[in-house]
Amino acid sequence: MELAGVHLGEEFTAAGEIPQIEEVVSRTFTGSEDEHPCSWIKMSLISRRALATGLFCWVLFLSVHLSAQQSNETSPQSGSPQIVVTVNDVVVPVVVRDSQGHSVGNLKKEDFQVLDKKTPQVISEFSMERRVEVQGIGATHDSANANPGVSEAPAPAPDRPPATPERFLVFLFDDLHVTPSDLMPLQKAATKMLAGSLAESDLAAVVSMSGTSTGMTRDRAKLQDAIMKLQPHNLYRPVRRNCPDIGYYDADRILNKFDPMATDVAVRNTLVCCDCDRKTALIWVQNAAREALQVGDQDVLNSLGFIAEIVRKMGAMPGQRTLILVTPGFLTVTPEAVAEESQIVDLAAHSNVTINTVDARGLYTTNLGASERSRVSILADRTASEYRGYSMGLSEEVMAEFADGTGGTFFHNSNDLEGGLEAVTVVPEYEYVLVLSLQNVKKDGKYHSLKVTVDKAGLTVVARRGYFAPKPENSKTRK
Repeated sequence: MELAGVHLGEEFTAAGEIPQIEEVVSRTFTGSEDEHPCSWIKMSLISRRALATGLFCWVLFLSVHLSAQQSNETSPQSGSPQIVVTVNDVVVPVVVRDSQGHSVGNLKKEDFQVLDKKTPQVISEFSMERRVEVQGIGATHDSANANPGVSEAPAPAPDRPPATPERFLVFLFDDLHVTPSDLMPLQKAATKMLAGSLAESDLAAVVSMSGTSTGMTRDRAKLQDAIMKLQPHNLYRPVRRNCPDIGYYDADRILNKFDPMATDVAVRNTLVCCDCDRKTALIWVQNAAREALQVGDQDVLNSLGFIAEIVRKMGAMPGQRTLILVTPGFLTVTPEAVAEESQIVDLAAHSNVTINTVDARGLYTTNLGASERSRVSILADRTASEYRGYSMGLSEEVMAEFADGTGGTFFHNSNDLEGGLEAVTVVPEYEYVLVLSLQNVKKDGKYHSLKVTVDKAGLTVVARRGYFAPKPENSKTRK
């Protein structure tokens, strides 16, 4: 593994503006050529080292940025007060929209009802935040219509000191799970979007899950160049089909859900490629499932840990803080993954960080390709197709949970990626924050589902879906 370098450039204005920090973090890694190319263990180790390096670079970049920012600001930025995370309450950001999709800002505390496991809960604190909409420097769609197929760069800004940033946006691209076929149209849409969706005062960064980062910058050309340089790094997936070919979702169904149908289909498929008896094929399936489950669990926890660290650092920034996660999604099927996901939502809610999500797959299909069909039976192909559909649908859950739980927007089921990316650069004008006391909630360490409703017709509510209750104080942590 080689860490190419970190380059920092700071420009300070005469008026003492927040410095523009430009940083390029590049990361390359190498592996031993004598190892098997499909080794799960090798992929897991490389992935962990790559993500650790990327996370280190990201923490370093934000630490430098915040240090410079705090040393040069003469007065604190106006905005929401700092919220201290405690285990005695749960913060529930809520966005309410009318039939035209506009956020509604005239509701009161008594208009809301919150159900915790179908039990009404008292709203201990209530507030409504109105956020000023920040207009971009151009209209991407308008310019595209005037000149089809042409993405024009914005006109040069007058020679004046940059304005104090009102918004901090981080575009996090999940290059660990995206496919090459999905990445190409995404890159095209994202570069066109950047030409007109950011205001002159905005500071933004393009970051990848594999560890690259532009640093916070106003240079749109730099952001666009970083997007076009993105490459898929499917470090947790085999480079070719194995025998048996067991994915993370299949492994979860076989080992955690004890699904006999999933096991039978996997054994039948293995019998075609292993030239062995059924007992041996079953052993192969179980071993492959254990490996796939271990690597998949590590993949998900690494991904969630990376996102959590970004949210944590963004929480210390002033102004509007928006994380835009562009991903095909990933499975959070274990209790540990669901707990980590809930903690990220809680952290973002307390830190006033909005997470908007974009499904990088666009309008996808769940049909099996010719190379993916088995030679066993039509029933086996039908089952595999159903499981693939379930898996792809479940991969959306993490995106929906992040967006709903932080008052953000989830763009999916559409190939208008440019329009979707434009939409998620804007936060809703009105957001309500409900605080629920946990004093009367049983400390069982279990997941509690939430349902937020309003006592008015014709409105749509987007809110946090649930949380994990604190564990009993006398509980012992299992090793």
